Amino acid sequence: MTPTIKEVSFVVDEQIWGHRLYDEQLPHLAVLEFFNVLQSNQANPLREPTHGRVRYRPQHQVRLRNILFNNPYIEIVRASAWSDEAKWARWVELFREDATDPPDRYIGDLKRRFTSFDDFARAVELLRTSAFEGQSNKRWSSRFVFPFGPAAMYEDLRFDASGNSSNDRRFFARTGELLYLMLSRATRGAQLGEELVQRMFKTESPMNRLVASLQGPPHLAEKDKEVGYLPLTKAPRFDRLCDDWLAVLSRDMPLYDGLDHLITITGLNLLLYFLEQARDAIGSNEPVELLCEIVSKQRTKVRALSIACFQTNQGMSVRAIEALIQRFKSTPAWLEALASDDPKGNCAALVREHFQYEKDDEVLLTNMAPNELLGRLLERAHTRHEQHVGRIHGTWSRALGLSSRRLSRRLRYAPSDRLLKALVVTVVDDTMEYSQFLAEIYRRYGIVVGHLEGARYIESHQVDQAALMDNAAHLETRLLGLGLVRRLSDSCAFVENPFTRRGAQ
Repeated sequence: MTPTIKEVSFVVDEQIWGHRLYDEQLPHLAVLEFFNVLQSNQANPLREPTHGRVRYRPQHQVRLRNILFNNPYIEIVRASAWSDEAKWARWVELFREDATDPPDRYIGDLKRRFTSFDDFARAVELLRTSAFEGQSNKRWSSRFVFPFGPAAMYEDLRFDASGNSSNDRRFFARTGELLYLMLSRATRGAQLGEELVQRMFKTESPMNRLVASLQGPPHLAEKDKEVGYLPLTKAPRFDRLCDDWLAVLSRDMPLYDGLDHLITITGLNLLLYFLEQARDAIGSNEPVELLCEIVSKQRTKVRALSIACFQTNQGMSVRAIEALIQRFKSTPAWLEALASDDPKGNCAALVREHFQYEKDDEVLLTNMAPNELLGRLLERAHTRHEQHVGRIHGTWSRALGLSSRRLSRRLRYAPSDRLLKALVVTVVDDTMEYSQFLAEIYRRYGIVVGHLEGARYIESHQVDQAALMDNAAHLETRLLGLGLVRRLSDSCAFVENPFTRRGAQ
């Protein structure tokens, strides 16, 4: 039974995917939210408590984000010919007008930490350029500095006209909380938790010290929070996700360089969780596949098939909520309510209980015929699903570099260089024979490129073998251009990870 979720009017999507996956929380925002949860649980990282739910208290870091993102005057003042003291004074005067954390009380601290106003301005510029979505037009309280360390972690906020802050669930919509639960429920979750804490929070970095010099003492939220609801206690996808994180962390690269690969591979696994849960809700035994066209100069026969695969996956979540409600009609509780002396009243009560369907017209609910009642629920579920959850597949696949309209009017799976690099860094320890690489990305992520992995499409005459072999050859050429493939002969090629395991010779 889904626990009571106060934030929603009824639970349908939540019974399949949890509370919640959200289209506007792109993978990098999910990882940032995840780090906020992890930061509050360093004593027992990626371990769920025996009783109750995981709790955390995120940072607000209002001073830091005011200075970085709510401070349009700093460059104007820096470019002036005034003395250093005059620059500080003028900046405080201008900044005071808009800042929700006025600079008067910490200006002395900034002057002690920075030898001049120009040094301070350069530090701000450096951190701004490292921020996620640096050119974004998002409000200043929803912009995020790169997670260099504990001082750089904070949650999404909204400020009212009086400068009072409140938690916003638009960009930190709980997807990062679900990510924390997924990794906690993986077999090697505790191992990953210890390594992340050591590398993220126990190892001081110069950039984190710079962030801390702007923020000063950490600014915590007033109250703890409980994380969202994840319906599965175990899943192969959780183990795959955890193993992928451990693989990237094992590479011979700084954590900051590996973060982009972590974000990309996390987004891919979250997308597959979304599709796999939809498939299971439908009751299908078909594998979730991402048939990718490797874009080349010529139009390929694989393109139409990739478009069709994309469209099938796009519609899967709607079919899932329809199947969930249809299946409810065959449950013993529903059949018993139908056979009772008061089928309208008992069915309405059951729907209210099972789906938390409490915010509709009570009179209308209790006077509806049972099938009408479920029809109304499905209609409302469709409308709500289309607003956000139904957009996840299209939005996230585009953000990951998994889908594209390049050289086509319609979306299809066509991986970007960024995604291909993340796959190589994650999957390949040192070197891997090319055909084995194709088999491995199919086994882990359902990515179909070549003829062996796409055998069922060949057998059903949807595409011929030569077209998929050409598709695989196009990918090999792409990887060669990225410096990720070494050819020994026309028939022998190896995929090479430029970042082998730490300590490897």
